[in-house]
Amino acid sequence: MSSPRYHTVFITALCTLLCVTLFPATLPAAALSEADKACLGCHSSDQTMKFQNGESLTLRINTQEIEKSVHGIIGCTACHGFTADSHPWDKFRSKKEFSALNARRCTQCHTLEGNAIHQRLTNGLKASAVCTDCHGAHTVKRVRELSHGNQYCLTCHGREITVHYRNGEKGSILVDENDLTESVHKNLSCVDCHVRVSAESHPLRDFGSRRDFALVMAENCRRCHFDKYTKTLEGIHFKVLSQGNNRAPLCTDCHGTHAIASARKDKLANAKRCRQCHSGIYDIYEKSVHGAALIRENIEDVPVCSDCHRAHDNAGPHTADFRISVPQICAGCHGKEEIMRKYGLSTKVVDTYLQDFHGVTMKFYRQYGANEKQIAVCIDCHGVHDIARMKGADAAVIKANLVKRCQKCHPGATASFPDSWISHYEPNIKKSAMVFVINWGYKIFIPFMIVGLVLQIILHMWRYAVNR
Repeated sequence: MSSPRYHTVFITALCTLLCVTLFPATLPAAALSEADKACLGCHSSDQTMKFQNGESLTLRINTQEIEKSVHGIIGCTACHGFTADSHPWDKFRSKKEFSALNARRCTQCHTLEGNAIHQRLTNGLKASAVCTDCHGAHTVKRVRELSHGNQYCLTCHGREITVHYRNGEKGSILVDENDLTESVHKNLSCVDCHVRVSAESHPLRDFGSRRDFALVMAENCRRCHFDKYTKTLEGIHFKVLSQGNNRAPLCTDCHGTHAIASARKDKLANAKRCRQCHSGIYDIYEKSVHGAALIRENIEDVPVCSDCHRAHDNAGPHTADFRISVPQICAGCHGKEEIMRKYGLSTKVVDTYLQDFHGVTMKFYRQYGANEKQIAVCIDCHGVHDIARMKGADAAVIKANLVKRCQKCHPGATASFPDSWISHYEPNIKKSAMVFVINWGYKIFIPFMIVGLVLQIILHMWRYAVNR
């Protein structure tokens, strides 16, 4: 039968082990051995180690940091392999080589078996990273003590570590912490998007190219933004992507990866994202009346690419359905009184178009799905991306374009043909005076005729009643 003393020793040891495991920070710092103190006799002073490539490394060690380290109970000799009495002087080509050789001693106690990421990063003298890069050299800390939240991931991803793809491309795993804090996703953690990765499990994934990696990562967006994802299924970009064109834009191409911005806040930045693929069209837009107002005058009431083409369910601009929807798109701005009033413009441009032959026919096409003939819409006269002002030097260019458009349906149209159409203007005494006078004539004559007709009927009824 065991003695009471044995039970006391066993319980004390068990409690000590639990305290070390669960509450390491509450334990007193380990006392330095005599051998360690002998090492610190030199390494507590300011000395520098020179490398063959010109780099240098301070040899001074902070005693307090060693005492607080999880390796404080191990001692200098256990890791470095030599003592104060037997101290070889080795030469190293670089600081990286020195760190890589010393970090190999970590594997004497800490195996990398089963951790493919660590094996890849620490393989050889030209390794992308070594153990001490993350855990520290003398101030060694447990993994859970390294950092909290995204900071844990940034222990590695805050460094310039290179990844290699099968096609020979290279990339960096470096993530700027400022990008995360300024992102609209700043309240999310890394593992919310990188779902297969955690502190305990970080699989090694092998991609053929950087684009293959982007294609896989963009799929994570739909986990939270499924409504936007379903819209993209109807867009021209997804159609091109499904046909095998991997250059078609993904969520991350437009919104960014870590520095994710709101598309609503900065319209100019929104337009510049489209420029990545549509640079020629952006250059044209930049010189238009809309682009100039946005870029030069910072007027955000003007439309950008996504206002007309839509952001997620973007339609092909050459389809019949898109063409029919053009008047409605333009009316999104030109039909709003509060916007037009700010710039001295009139919403009548929309009403007058919808009331003339072209607009009435277009409404018929939209209602009944007919499109036998292309009726003139806003972009035919004003341009698509190169929209110019109706007054000034651009007026002659617009009129020339208008004549060409009229001749598509009216082959005999001359240069004066558009002048016979009062366009979006309401007739007045100065412009289209004859139409203005005739309109007022009808406004007076028709009510007069109606009142006269009603009066004649009343008199006939009165006369009939009297003569009876």
